[in-house]
Amino acid sequence: MKVVIIGGVAGGATAAARIRRLDEEAQIVMLERSGFVSYANCGLPYYVGGAIEDSGDLTIQTPQGFWNRYRIDARVMSEVIKIHPDTKKVTVKNLRTGEIYDESYDKLILSPGARPVIPKGADTKAPGVFTVRSVEDTLAIRKYIEDHAPQKAVIAGGGFIGLEMAENLIRKGIEVTILQGAKHMFMPLDEDMAMLVHSELHRRGVHMRTGVMVETVAAEKTGLVTTMADGERMESDLVILAIGVLPETELAVQAGLSLGAKNSISVNAHMQTSDPDIYAVGDAVTIKNAVTGKDALMALAGPANKQARIAADHICGKTKHAYKGALGTSVIRIFDLTVATTGINEFTAGSLGYTVDKILLASPSHASYYPGASMMTIKVLTDHATGKLLGAQIVGHDGVDKRIDVLATALFAGLSGSDLKDLDLAYAPPYSSAKDPVNMAGFMLENLREGTLKQFYYEDLPKLLAMPEGERTLLDVRMDQEYEHGHVEGFRNIPLDDLRERLEEIPRTVPVYVMCQSGMRSYLAYRILAAHGYEVYNFAGGYRYYQLVEHGKKII
Repeated sequence: MKVVIIGGVAGGATAAARIRRLDEEAQIVMLERSGFVSYANCGLPYYVGGAIEDSGDLTIQTPQGFWNRYRIDARVMSEVIKIHPDTKKVTVKNLRTGEIYDESYDKLILSPGARPVIPKGADTKAPGVFTVRSVEDTLAIRKYIEDHAPQKAVIAGGGFIGLEMAENLIRKGIEVTILQGAKHMFMPLDEDMAMLVHSELHRRGVHMRTGVMVETVAAEKTGLVTTMADGERMESDLVILAIGVLPETELAVQAGLSLGAKNSISVNAHMQTSDPDIYAVGDAVTIKNAVTGKDALMALAGPANKQARIAADHICGKTKHAYKGALGTSVIRIFDLTVATTGINEFTAGSLGYTVDKILLASPSHASYYPGASMMTIKVLTDHATGKLLGAQIVGHDGVDKRIDVLATALFAGLSGSDLKDLDLAYAPPYSSAKDPVNMAGFMLENLREGTLKQFYYEDLPKLLAMPEGERTLLDVRMDQEYEHGHVEGFRNIPLDDLRERLEEIPRTVPVYVMCQSGMRSYLAYRILAAHGYEVYNFAGGYRYYQLVEHGKKII
């Protein structure tokens, strides 16, 4: 059996190695048009910033290494320019010599990846204008910085690459402005959680513009000029285009393969395309969102590696193995913050017709009495109709990655929000609390589902504050000193410990909306008031969360 693989990196290289482990006799040819067949794609921004010092560390495997260990014929600088499904051949161009030749196959795997989105008016050949897709891109950016010492950079796009590049350019002493077409940075987050990211970027000196579209990038006498759709011009010495990616499917289209979402390659659960002898994996394929069951694109390394293994297994006769879709679980470091998501966010859930229940939890990364604990802000979403988990978002420092992985596992297993309370998670004071934050989220979701807790949210505040005082009571139950240090205008202060003795000050004929610092004391106040016959609502997230969101909005 001869297997030809178009593209290396995560998908192609993983498939090649798996096929060899399953079939010692297979002839395996991997064709990669760049100069590097297997490299750490996600590490590229950190080489620019110097966290990764040696460019060789980006290379996971070389063509010679593939041959020595696996007897895989890995050819770099080899671009497939056409697929011939009828004769089972591909036409290859050697980018070093210009030679064009045909390579036959029994099975073909496409792993072309995704290409950067580039505004039509962007001159990508102008010195100082870059995308970040390959090792070559990264080497060129670092060399440009070393040779030209740019003082100002514009980054178009506030996603994974844009934010990681911002951090690394700041660490090189370059002034950075991010231009983001959406209303906030890092779109996997909901707007409220993204405000915590805005605050960290602002604290680190990153300038941000949201709701702006880049139209042109050009070299002028004064330097590089980025022009936005509203006509505003921004000068810089360096421009990074990180607006997003699109599946690279030109070969699939030419070969007549069926396409799916956003012109990606349609595949079945075994990663077969509409031609059963051609498989496709990675950023260019349509997969199922494991939460919604709907078609999706997920340009992430984890799904690409799993898809490659499934394709290799099927080629080698392991036909029972099938790809079950992905949650889109991700994590990113943004300076001192760790930001992680899994499943769908609240905006997406609403657009798909879900009625969402949500909790917002402020929790220390480990036992608060043990030195070094830091706060995490956790948002967990469930389907109101079934109680099933839909997604989660966490912004914090230590312990974020651990909790998002637990939540992703629970989500993939189909657990309900209430089930989180029953998870038996490891505890010792340096690592967690006896009631882990994930367990606490489960307790809160169970209370919400059973009616033991009713909430109001940040987005409800404008309406509540506009209501006449006689139609609602707004109550802050923090200590006097906390209240005086800062509070939401319109909320009166009765400390929790005084509440039972001061119930006569609170009208029983109107709803009471309660707030504290993190949500715990206000929940205790909620239970006291509910026991005395009041209609009560607890503010999700607490005043700390309110401050974080407000600050993030003010700096844009």
